[in-house]
Amino acid sequence: MDEEMLARLREEVRMQAPPFGTHGFEHVDRVFDACLHIGLVEKANLDILLPAALLHDIAREEENHAQAGAEKAKPILHRYDQPEKTIEAITAAIASHSFSGKKPPETLEAKILSDADKLDALGAIGVYRTAEYSGEHARPIEDFVAHFHEKLLKLEGLLFTEEANRMARGRTQYMKDFLVQLGKELSQET
Repeated sequence: MDEEMLARLREEVRMQAPPFGTHGFEHVDRVFDACLHIGLVEKANLDILLPAALLHDIAREEENHAQAGAEKAKPILHRYDQPEKTIEAITAAIASHSFSGKKPPETLEAKILSDADKLDALGAIGVYRTAEYSGEHARPIEDFVAHFHEKLLKLEGLLFTEEANRMARGRTQYMKDFLVQLGKELSQET
């Protein structure tokens, strides 16, 4: 997909997605940037990876959002005159990017998309997004803290690429330090 098409696709996704929120366009934009960085380091096919990054959450509100997003992406990619083989590769990456999905990523591009999506749940941004989600769903602080232990602190061990693992180390440590400080403040130890 050439740069002009990619820019048009980005604008189309931006217009459809909410601008903010845990899975708003700001999230899509960060995942796109992470995919570009990791894709360059890992020598991925950016014609597959970058459209997949833009489209990865287009069906976020649906039950199995990854598989539903892959299906929803097909007609969009056809409108952009993408070859069938390219569409298959892009939608395979979308279908397998989700933490909660049952389909493991197989291609390098699918692994990078999965990694980039997970990286956006780590570090200071991960803390922000978890707090934002808790506010959106009226979760108490106990559930906020539990989410770190049930999911976020496990993400580093689920990454596929060397570059994503390098990026995740500091982010995971930041979250551990945050939880220690939060625990102190909640118990009035500070």
